[in-house]
Amino acid sequence: MTVRKNQAALTADEKRRLVAALLELKRSGRYDAFVTTHNAFIVGDTDNGERTGHRSPSFLPWHRRFLLEFERALQAVDASVALPYWDWSTDRTVRAALWAPDFLGGTGRSSDGRVTDGPFAAAAGNWPVNVRVDSRTYLRRSLGTGVRELPTRAEVDSVLSIATYDAAPWNSGSDGFRNHLEGWRGVNLHNRVHVWVGGQMATGVSPNDPVFWLHHAFVDKLWSEWQRRHPGAGYVPGGGTPDVVDLHDTMKPWNDTTPADLLDHTRFYTFDTDG
Repeated sequence: MTVRKNQAALTADEKRRLVAALLELKRSGRYDAFVTTHNAFIVGDTDNGERTGHRSPSFLPWHRRFLLEFERALQAVDASVALPYWDWSTDRTVRAALWAPDFLGGTGRSSDGRVTDGPFAAAAGNWPVNVRVDSRTYLRRSLGTGVRELPTRAEVDSVLSIATYDAAPWNSGSDGFRNHLEGWRGVNLHNRVHVWVGGQMATGVSPNDPVFWLHHAFVDKLWSEWQRRHPGAGYVPGGGTPDVVDLHDTMKPWNDTTPADLLDHTRFYTFDTDG
């Protein structure tokens, strides 16, 4: 069983293996396919039309399946690799371990956002940004510039306390746990982190930055924590809802997965704090 660990607890060898697997997926072209898929759904998901990956109840199960697909791709390169999570409510500064040169590298330079250290820096030659929103072909970040503060644990707990998963109109205007976690309402958790990192993370091609996977692994973990706190409150809507994915509807782009299939993460992996 795959165990997803806090990135702060990774050994040097675990970091090295994860980085090597990421670089191999990039070299083979498989990595960019994930970036393309994510961007297509960001562009296509709208408040008043069909929405699957974002602005909708299926935000959480969609990204759970997306991360599972990516983790399996990593494991096809190195079976020992698991996606770690970045607890941004604890590791809240540019000095956190994940930004070190031996892991993800740090912030970008002030002139153009170009990341200059670590294995994904342009100078290393292994991380060309091919699926992009502009002409710049290098990884960019501007840590703590777009917004100054990452979410606190108190803010996380305030969202985990919301007892309803989601509510009409099932979009970015909804009340409920999903939308407060996604960040369109309330204290803004998930969206704020994307903006805090900046660069490609603040765009639809956000998976160009490997931190995307660590960020969403923590969002996924928060969903599992919410489920434990509210065992009587499940995924909604249940059926017959236009433009959104109901509990037993198939989620695009897959033809074999519904939200109901993804409610129990322990079928696929556990977190180091489970149990």
